[in-house]
Amino acid sequence: MTTRAKLTVYSALATALASLCLTPLLTTKSWITHAFLVIAVLAAVGAGLRRTPLFRWTVPLGQLVALVLLLLIGFAESGSVWGGLIPGPNSLSSLDRVFGSGLDDIQQYAIPAPPNAGLRLILVGSVGLIALIVDTVAVTYRRSALAGLPLLALYSVGNGLAGDHGSWIWFGLAAAGYLLLLFAEGQDRVSRWGRIFRGTSRGTESSGAVGLGGQQVGILALAVAMLLPVFLPHWDSGLLHSGSGGSGGGGSAGAVTSLDPLVSLQAEITRPTNTELLRYTLDSDIADQTYLRTGSLDVFDGTNWKLGSTTVADLGAALPPPEGLQDPNLPQMKGDFQVSNALEKSWLPMPYPALSVQLPNRGEWKLDQLTRTVMPTNDKSIKGLHYQVTSLDVRPTANDLRDAPSAPQDIREHYTALPTNLPTEVSQLARQVTAKQTTNYDKAVALAAWFTGPEFRYDTSVSSGTGTDAIVTFLRDKRGFCVHFASTMAAMARTLKIPARVAVGFTPGDAQSANTYSVTGRMYHAWPELYFGGYGWMRFEPTPSRGVQPRYNEQAATATTAPSQQPTAAATSDAPAPAPSNSKDCDAKLRQMGECGKKNTAVGDTGQDSWLLSAQVLGTLAVVVALIALLLVPMFWRAAVRRRRIGGGRRRPGGDGPAELTDEQVLAAWDELVDSAWDLGIPPDESRTPRAAARRISERAELGEDAAAAAGRLALATERVLYARSAHVTAPLAADVRTAREGLLATAGRRERTRAVLLPPSSAQLWWRISDAVLAARVTVGGRVGRVSDAVTRPVRRVFTRKGRDQES
Repeated sequence: MTTRAKLTVYSALATALASLCLTPLLTTKSWITHAFLVIAVLAAVGAGLRRTPLFRWTVPLGQLVALVLLLLIGFAESGSVWGGLIPGPNSLSSLDRVFGSGLDDIQQYAIPAPPNAGLRLILVGSVGLIALIVDTVAVTYRRSALAGLPLLALYSVGNGLAGDHGSWIWFGLAAAGYLLLLFAEGQDRVSRWGRIFRGTSRGTESSGAVGLGGQQVGILALAVAMLLPVFLPHWDSGLLHSGSGGSGGGGSAGAVTSLDPLVSLQAEITRPTNTELLRYTLDSDIADQTYLRTGSLDVFDGTNWKLGSTTVADLGAALPPPEGLQDPNLPQMKGDFQVSNALEKSWLPMPYPALSVQLPNRGEWKLDQLTRTVMPTNDKSIKGLHYQVTSLDVRPTANDLRDAPSAPQDIREHYTALPTNLPTEVSQLARQVTAKQTTNYDKAVALAAWFTGPEFRYDTSVSSGTGTDAIVTFLRDKRGFCVHFASTMAAMARTLKIPARVAVGFTPGDAQSANTYSVTGRMYHAWPELYFGGYGWMRFEPTPSRGVQPRYNEQAATATTAPSQQPTAAATSDAPAPAPSNSKDCDAKLRQMGECGKKNTAVGDTGQDSWLLSAQVLGTLAVVVALIALLLVPMFWRAAVRRRRIGGGRRRPGGDGPAELTDEQVLAAWDELVDSAWDLGIPPDESRTPRAAARRISERAELGEDAAAAAGRLALATERVLYARSAHVTAPLAADVRTAREGLLATAGRRERTRAVLLPPSSAQLWWRISDAVLAARVTVGGRVGRVSDAVTRPVRRVFTRKGRDQES
């Protein structure tokens, strides 16, 4: 492999290794496979352009054009790309819209973010741009050391955004890729120094020793860089501030994670899994209907539902009294919770309203007193956590909620606030749906029943979002998942002056044994909570085919399609229960909800994770395969020429038989010898006679006695054909060609032999033939066009010539 080819491969490898630090930024990893394909294509385009007689500055321009085309194929909307491979006139504007949506997603989503097209475009495009810069600096302009700057920028940005999800492994891989790039260029420079001052053999030995020493130094430096931080002290405070403070008083602000629960929930819902997140026991007869609430979002700003509190307090053993609940003597239920290692970056799941919580490390948790949300101070606090919760068992009836007094003024002002840009059709539709109802409870039930009716459909393929535009789109299309249903019902309830907020958490787990339940990734959920005086915040379930309707929702059994988990007469039947399904895609909860049929297909498809490729990525892969096939054309062409000259068919040119050979067969055998030497590093010299050329090949390649004799016989036969009046050649020239070629291969190095197979220099003749054919076609077409043009314009020219003569006369 030549130095330039080696630098091309290593620069692409260095970029690919450095880009791995970006994998924690999204919830899936298929985008990194797409990025690797883009890196490979850009490297191949650069290698091809550098073999042409173009200016060096045209190489990065060509790669930039290739990058834009790849992004258009991979991310432009399908209607703007013809056949999935040819960008149309609207593809650039489509790509711009996808890019704009990605910029909006950056502002909205926390890490890891869902794999929306805009975010994948930004990541793949950034990696491709870094690959282009690294290839230009390291290969086109031979400044490998400077290529470390874009690689460092890529690693720094990726690792900085990943935060706690980063790893020393990403640094090791990125540094290893950069060292390989430096070694490749350094070895070439050292070997050229040796050839200049010491000669070939000694120079090779010297450069090998220096190269080995450089590799040892590089590996040692990398090892020290990775091991030294283990033995150095760690400072949490930084240089400019002293940190977030310790555990202060009850009202002190504490540092909490930047988790956006609604964003994380949307990401998890679109890729549901059966992985167990937590297991719990609950001593209550309604444990199978109890939601595990992680928090509530009380502020709607027109773009998102979010937590309105700006400060949190230290978590005590007892929690503040539940907001609005007047009866303190309600029965209690106690739960024991064990979180698995699969659950990360979550607020604490608890039944609502919780009275107290026992945690092994209370200092790692903070409390938002308004919404009773318990939040971790770092992303890993929830992982593997074991804790106990004591909650109140609030069971109002429908009549209790109908007769509930109005909410206090401060509750109404805070929880009915709406953004000024909320479209009026939202409030109009809310009043239309609840026109026949008089109490807040009946209006809430009517809204929930309307959402769970046949007009709405649960669909996780809908774009995420909870802003005003998303609400209008959801009400128009009537398709979405629980986040859309919950946020829209809460907004519509506020237009009716019913205090409302959005809760997030989990639906009840699958029963494993007596009072023991298992919560999986398919149970992520969002629902609205509405306020009723004397009872506080009560949940409602507007999402069809998801969750459990509360018992006080009287109309749910008849007005909605949502499943009911209340005991029925069928439950007491003596008939044997059906055997559980072994399918991993249909657990007990899904079977209970009737989701094992076609409804679950779309959800299952979106749940396929990580390295699987989309149709647009497969289009990019098709381009890569076509490019690889194009690069392999020289190899296949050279093999076909060799077979035609010495190998086969019924009539073998230069065959081994005693029959007299034609002039074409002799010259074909000679051409094969010359091309074989050319492929192994001995270019042809047209100024020499065949015998002089054979002698030069033998000396340059240091051929053995048999191979040199075979080359001499080929040269003599060729001179007879070229110079003698009549040539009678009956020698077995095919055997001589094979003998000479085997001698050339035996003395060549591994690099030369590999190049002779994959990229034989003699294949340049194919390009010459194509160029000659194109030139001949141009001449032919030009001649025909000229004759046609002359035949068409001849009468006109005759008329003008006759007029001119008449005017002169």
